[in-house]
Amino acid sequence: MTDTPTPSAAASPSATFQHEGKRYPHTAPEIHSWAINQLHEDRADFVRELEAATTERILEEHGRDLNGLLSKTLFAEQQRTKDEPWKVDPPQERRYWKRLAKMLATRSLDENEPTTAENATRTILGRVVHRYADEIVGHFKIPTFKFARRFLTFFFGRLLNAADGRSFRSLFSKKILLQEKLLVRGYVDQVRELSQRGTVVMVPTHFSNLDSILIGYAMDQVAGLPAMSFGAGLNLYNTGYTAYFMNRLGAYRVDRRKQNPIYMTALKTFSRLIIQRGVPSLFFPGGTRSRSGALETKLKLGLLGTAVEAQRGRYQDGRNDKVFIVPVILSYPFVLEGQFLIEQHLRKEGQDRYIKAQDSFHSLRSILKFVWGVFSKGNRITITLGQPLDVLGNRVEADGKSYSKNGHQVSTREYFRDQFGKINKDYQRENEYTRMLGEKIVERYHADGIVLASHLVSYAAFGMLEKAFPGHDLYALLRLPPEDFYFDQEALYDVVAQLRDLLVAMSLEDRTKIAPEIYESPAAIVGHGIDSMGTFHIDKPLYRDRKGRIVCDNFALLYYYHNRLSTFKLNRRLKYPALLLIDERTAAEQ
Repeated sequence: MTDTPTPSAAASPSATFQHEGKRYPHTAPEIHSWAINQLHEDRADFVRELEAATTERILEEHGRDLNGLLSKTLFAEQQRTKDEPWKVDPPQERRYWKRLAKMLATRSLDENEPTTAENATRTILGRVVHRYADEIVGHFKIPTFKFARRFLTFFFGRLLNAADGRSFRSLFSKKILLQEKLLVRGYVDQVRELSQRGTVVMVPTHFSNLDSILIGYAMDQVAGLPAMSFGAGLNLYNTGYTAYFMNRLGAYRVDRRKQNPIYMTALKTFSRLIIQRGVPSLFFPGGTRSRSGALETKLKLGLLGTAVEAQRGRYQDGRNDKVFIVPVILSYPFVLEGQFLIEQHLRKEGQDRYIKAQDSFHSLRSILKFVWGVFSKGNRITITLGQPLDVLGNRVEADGKSYSKNGHQVSTREYFRDQFGKINKDYQRENEYTRMLGEKIVERYHADGIVLASHLVSYAAFGMLEKAFPGHDLYALLRLPPEDFYFDQEALYDVVAQLRDLLVAMSLEDRTKIAPEIYESPAAIVGHGIDSMGTFHIDKPLYRDRKGRIVCDNFALLYYYHNRLSTFKLNRRLKYPALLLIDERTAAEQ
């Protein structure tokens, strides 16, 4: 087992965390000037613009078989309203789609009047697009935003006081600064500067239903950035209080039940238009919460491609301002929905070998317990703003200039010209740019994300479990009774020390970032990791029992936290001791 390393200045905690604990003044304190507010003051005109642009794209891509496209769409909508109705759906929703289907069948198929048939088809398309556009575009109300800001500040602030004092009696005692617990780090100064030079699009990792709230609040109250437009599932609007706030805070509505091309085109066109207008935007390129607990490696490129198209659109309009992509990496010491998510993942991958667990994130009580659990143990939630990129994946400096991998300055405008030097639309070319951008975002997720002690210790412990049973596949390992085993402490310290040294070396190569406690001794790292991982879960992934032994209640949950480092492929570089796990029964016999 190696001693605690002495980090160089380049990799020291002070250098990596130089912005932590800082609260920034607002770059644009006047809310009326925010692009998201100006968009919603012009909502009616914007909806019309969205309808026109969506219709144009639909005709461009499906004009030869518009009738077929509408037939499939209307059939799918009738099935949706029958099989999966929601309270948030408009009144008489099923009747509306049924009437449009009848209109399409009776009017557009009149072969004796082709002109009338074509007009009828266009009219039906217009109605469908209008319904989708009006549903997607939300609202932004300044009084509601200010109320939400005050409420969340009070809520988090009071809760921090109570958590720091380990008692709800501390709710109104000393004041704990939010930025000391909700840390915003990374390229914060640079992103603030870029937000005043162009349009920032944030693309976060996604682990918890709390992500959107935390990022939005932290960007406003800690990083000092204007509010962003973000997508909210339409199902959230089923509840009155939730619907009231979501409908007034700049969120746009996303109905995941609708997967037809017309709806998806409207959604993507909306994203392109708001970015092109200069509205800061946030969306999760992974598409949904990471079920396995791993960092995303394969991104859904649909909305990401709208940023590329928006940049090209700006150049076509004669503008020079750029779209800046900011990878955002969230690091939780533990995830409230962890057990539910990993069981979903295992059930999908293991073909229903797992019983469904209840998603524990639907009640206010569970959210309160989660936040309390994080802060009362001295834990912190870290939001890292990664290295800003242009829409081609080149790094961007604070002055807005782009630089290639070899350090040469590049002009993004030149990448959108045709062979005659004219800025032109080329979807195939832009799809390739989007793919390149997605790969670069994944790279920055790994390079800029902060590795916590809980990530390292869980990775070490589950790796020991795998090595102790080399003939078992994953599902055989997870069927082992955890109560029959405990981890050899010295072996765990040894593996943790190896991982620590590997991660320190990687941080020097700009391949990851590490928390300050990872520079400590293996015993201290294990202590930090166990304390934070075991804060909330009933079945604890790792803890010390009454005899001081390191044990696990749930190997699946341990696997979930282990996966945070799984994409780094560190396991192949470790040398495991001979003794890893001790069988409780064998130890008792001896």
